[in-house]
Amino acid sequence: MAMWGGRFTKGMDPEFALFQRSLEVDWRLLEEDIEGSKAWAEALTEAGLLSREERDWLLASLGTIALAAENQDRPPEGTPAEDVHTFVEDALSAAGAVAAKLHTGRSRNEQMAADLRLFVKDVASDADAALLDLEEALLDFAGRTAQVPIPGYTHLRSAQPILFAHWALAYFEMFERDRGRLRDAVRRADLCPLGSGALAGCAFPIHREKIAKRLGFAGITRNSIDAVSDRDFAAEILGAASIGGIHLSRLSEDLILYSSPEFGFVELDESVCTGSSLMPQKKNPDALELIRAKGGRTLGSFTTLVATMKGLPLAYDRDFQDDKPPLFEGCDAWLGALRVAARVISGCRPNPDRCRAAASAGLSTATDAADWLVKRGVPFRAAHGIVGKVVRRCLDLGKDLATLPLEEYRAIDPTFDTSIFEAIKVEASLAARDVIGGTAPSRVAAAISDARNRLAEAKR
Repeated sequence: MAMWGGRFTKGMDPEFALFQRSLEVDWRLLEEDIEGSKAWAEALTEAGLLSREERDWLLASLGTIALAAENQDRPPEGTPAEDVHTFVEDALSAAGAVAAKLHTGRSRNEQMAADLRLFVKDVASDADAALLDLEEALLDFAGRTAQVPIPGYTHLRSAQPILFAHWALAYFEMFERDRGRLRDAVRRADLCPLGSGALAGCAFPIHREKIAKRLGFAGITRNSIDAVSDRDFAAEILGAASIGGIHLSRLSEDLILYSSPEFGFVELDESVCTGSSLMPQKKNPDALELIRAKGGRTLGSFTTLVATMKGLPLAYDRDFQDDKPPLFEGCDAWLGALRVAARVISGCRPNPDRCRAAASAGLSTATDAADWLVKRGVPFRAAHGIVGKVVRRCLDLGKDLATLPLEEYRAIDPTFDTSIFEAIKVEASLAARDVIGGTAPSRVAAAISDARNRLAEAKR
């Protein structure tokens, strides 16, 4: 049954009827739509527009519809309903005439706005839980690698030694920011638009604050035009998902490199890898590659939504029908990637010997040699130039800083003595970064403890 049509004399073009139908997409919002309808029935009763008996019938009937659809991931075959709102009203109408009263003072514009806000709140809760699981996996990994050095990279070239745990904590901080963005997005999504009508507000004396409370909203929207035309809350969670997807993509790229035979810093668990249909020796990091790809999916969903919204006049436009596919797809991609990422990290086995060898190799403690000169009164810029010449000499002779003879150091600058060889050890380099946020073992241990406390507080 159409929810409109009295002023029309012609039926809908069949091709257009299929084109404008959205039930297959917004079926996913059936639970939210039913909950909103229950709250509306209560509000109509309090406003004197429904009897208690009519309300009770509506509530029971809505419950029956919800129960019947509980395990259905798609609409029933053959239903003519064009959207989820029509489906609910059709199902009610088939059970009794009182159904015709439920839509009193209500518009599908505000219904969908409420449904989507409820959906975003649920997704944010799921994403927060998934982020906490991922953070816990990272902290467990940090605990296992708190004494394991690896090369730190800039420009994907060995730069300075760091602790592997310090690397893990960097991603912990990224995901903490993702959780913060979620909290911000939910704060603005947590407002109930019901009572806004199509755009001008409800003509009956419903109590908007009570409706909001019944649905678990923190408050109500303040302007009826904005309430039905706002999709900022959807864009915000997709924005959070997009940034979160970028973080996951960077994590994946690091681990794809670190788990390769050429690096060998970690071994991925076989349960998150696949083989090759042709090459028997292959162990491919497919989980990480797919997580990396999902970052593009979430970003694409965000772009699709904001591009759809761009330039729309107030208040509601049918363009809004296309807000749901990118919202659902982007959120699904992010949630799936978060959950799999936690499993990947949990199964990562570090190779301490390979990590230490890589951290000690080459010229990664050159900055420590310059710092050694600075402590002896050489201005840093001059020290930088001196060590640059030392590096050049290492390259010419095929040596590294630890194996270059002292006489070669002293030929470049007589300030050097035997203590330079202690200063350029990986352990000395790590210990020297003894500042809050640095990679010194004591600072990393404190950072792990602080992160565990924050995680425990978040889970309370």
